Parts: sequence; structure tokens; C-alpha cells
Amino acid sequence: MTQLTDCAIRRSPAPVDTCVTATPPIQPAPNGAHAQRVQAILHGNPFPLLVRMASPNSVAFFVQASVSMVEVWYVGQLGTVSLAAMALVFPLLMLMQMVAGGALGGAVNSAVARAMGAAKSDRVALLTWHTIGIAAIGSSVFLGLFLLFGKSFLIMLGGTDAVLEQALTYTTILFFGSLGIWLNALLSGVYRGMGDMKFPAAVMVGGACLQVPLSGALILGWFGAPALGISGAAISVVLVSTLNSIISLIRLTTRHVAVPLTLPLPRFSIEVIRDIMRVGLPSLISPVVTVLTIVTVTGLIARIGTPALAGYGIGSRLEFLMIPLVFGLGAAMTSMVGINVGAGNYPRAERIGWLGGGTSAALTGMVGLLLAVFPNLWVSVFTNDPLTVASGASYLRIVGPAYLFLGLGLSLFFASQGAGAVGWPIVATIARFVISVGGAAAAVVHFGLGLDAIYICIAIAMVVYGAVTALSVHLGAWRPR
Repeated sequence: MTQLTDCAIRRSPAPVDTCVTATPPIQPAPNGAHAQRVQAILHGNPFPLLVRMASPNSVAFFVQASVSMVEVWYVGQLGTVSLAAMALVFPLLMLMQMVAGGALGGAVNSAVARAMGAAKSDRVALLTWHTIGIAAIGSSVFLGLFLLFGKSFLIMLGGTDAVLEQALTYTTILFFGSLGIWLNALLSGVYRGMGDMKFPAAVMVGGACLQVPLSGALILGWFGAPALGISGAAISVVLVSTLNSIISLIRLTTRHVAVPLTLPLPRFSIEVIRDIMRVGLPSLISPVVTVLTIVTVTGLIARIGTPALAGYGIGSRLEFLMIPLVFGLGAAMTSMVGINVGAGNYPRAERIGWLGGGTSAALTGMVGLLLAVFPNLWVSVFTNDPLTVASGASYLRIVGPAYLFLGLGLSLFFASQGAGAVGWPIVATIARFVISVGGAAAAVVHFGLGLDAIYICIAIAMVVYGAVTALSVHLGAWRPR
């Protein structure tokens, strides 16, 4: 097989910590159920195992997505201004969640999984302690960036007057309380890297069940609580995330995990940080580019008219609904691929990648194709306005079939995180941005073409994204030089 070297992030054998600093006490190797879980990932039938590991994640992310929609409904009861403020802060909230949970959370999952596959329990403990530090630094960085540029960014997105004021209120509370969000996301990556998908999923579902009544109480004043409006929405997110992170942290100190945390604290190791960040830093490009794509394409379509913009919003919302499904598979793929790569079993890692990628492509492709044929099944749920329906239906007819490649590319991106080789998926992400945004800009600004031309560019970009990512795996990007 032709070997394709990952030009940005090269996977190497499980690194050895050469930092001359203190390390935690020697950890016992995982035993009992934990050892059996790792052995199943290394030797068991991969497809049934993938389904079992992905199911808790998929359910949890779907529940969380549903709760987010309920929270938007709560805010909608406050009026149009509050609803517009929530829409304004959405890119910032999504960016932080994608960086913490997707880019860095996936990198932590990958590093822990590779250490588990290499049977290096001491390294797992080191990675866990350093993950806690990364969460603290990440939340501080986002808070600092918000304090410096947050208001200007919200104004750039169109925020003015009362909408801007409420958006600033929400984001100020959110970013000052973001440590819980970061800890929850990154510690979930630790659990998944150990092969434990059920506990972080259970924490997420439990938190979601708490957030529904808590948000109602804090936003609308249920149960005699003070009606805090949009501030209550941010407070509920912070409180639930903080509680979830405390629960996850406490459990990491018990024998219920494969490698429990013990004292004394290890000293800082740049090599351990490097092991996480060699996957995490390139992965940061993906959420940043995704947010830039959303903002830019939205601005271009807004030139055509309000119905066109509303229809695009309805159609593209389908992508965000399918992301939890793909992420559920992807988180399991990161762990399974990482453990097998850590053990040096590259053919099995690639087989798991293709099984997961094919499953994800089939699921997203079937949904996209169904709604391409019957777009009103989706669009009519949100509106009856003829022009808006026409715009949304056109999006689904053109872009819907390309969702197969979106599912393939996203799932293989997560699997590539597990392999420690995300260079080519990042190239594919940038290519998607260039084609969708560049093509859409050319269509609208230079050629004066209509909405369908923008949708065609979006569809082509999805196809290229999935094809480039899949081709890199086929040509051996996960294998050592």
C-alpha cells in the first residue's frame, strides 16, 4: 500500500516521558472489568463493540441537543430581543464547546487511549493531571479573549442596543463560569480514552435532566425562583457544568476507573503537554474554520433577502442535529483507534475507522437523501412562509445528498484524532472552507448568481471534505513512517 505521511501531525510510537521531573506514584495496571474492556477493544469483534460504545454517547448528545432547543424555547418566552441575543451569542458558545469538547477533548481522548493501548498506566495518570491544568488554562484564555474582543465581535455580528446588552450579559456570566464547562468536556475525554463511554454519557444525561427544570426556574421564575431572564440561561449552564465536572473529578479518585488519580501532584511535564497538543492544536483549526464558514455564508445569503436567509437557517440546522449522532460514533472511534494504535495494531485501527466511517456515512446519507426527496418533512416543521419554504427546500435538494460525505469526513476526523494524525483532515477542513465560502462569494459578488449557486458550492465542499479525509486514511496516514 502506498504510504501517505501526515504532513502536519505525524503519529509516532507512544512517547516516553523524558522530562526530568517528579512523576506520580507507580500506578497498578488496569485489572478486572477495565482490563477486559481494553482487551475487547484490542481483540473483540469491532463492529458490535463500536455500536455498544457509541450508543451511550449518541443518546447523551441527542438528549443534550434537545435540552438546548428547550432552553431556546424558554428564552423565546421572554420576547424577540432575548431570542435575538441568544442567536447572537451562538457562534461564541459553539466555538468554546467545539474547542473544549471536540478539539482538545478529542486530543485528551486520543492521548489517554494510546497510553492505555501501550499498557502505560503511569502515563495515563500524568495525562489526567495535565488535562486538569489544560482545562484551567483554556477557560482562562477564552475569558481573556472575551474581555478583550467579545463586545467588538458581537457588534460585528450585528448586535446593537438591547440585543447587544443582553448578549453581553449572557456571555459575561458564561465565560466567567467556564471552568466547569472546560473541566467537564476534558474529563469526559479522559474517561472515553480509558474506554469508558457509559459514565460520561450518564453524567451528561443526568445534567440535561437537571438543566430542564433549573433553566425554567431561573429564566421564567418557576417554583418561586427569581425570574432572571437571559441571565438565568447562562447561570443554569454554568451550574450544571460545574456539578458535572465535580462528579467526574471525584470519581477519578476512586477504584471505579481504570487508573485512579493519586497524590502527590506530579510536576509539570512539557512532553506530556506536547503529546496532547500535537493533536489538539491542529484540531483547533476545525472549530474556528467551522464558525468562520457559518458567519461568512450567513452574511452572503443575507444579501439575497430575509426569506433566503431564514430558509438557509432551517435547512442547515439539519447539520447541527446530525452532529451529535456523528460525535457519538466519533468519540468511540477516537478511543478504539487510539488504543489499537498505542498497541501498534494499525490494520485493526484502520478497519475500525472504515467501519465507523461507513456507518456514519450511511446514517447521515440516508437522512440527507430522504429530505432531499421530501424536503417539506423538515422545512414545514419550522415555517409556512412560501419563500422561506422554497429556500429551505432548495438547500435540502442540493446539499442533502452530500451529507453522506459530511458524515464520512467527520467520523474519520475523530478517528484520526485517535491515531494522532489529524494533518490531512485539517487540510480537508480548510478545503471545505475555501470551496464553500470562496465559491459562494464568487457566485454572489462577482457573477450575480442566485441562492442555488451558493448551495451547490456548499455541497461540493462537503464532498471534497469527506473524500480527502477518506483518501488520506486509505493511503496510510495513520501508519508510522
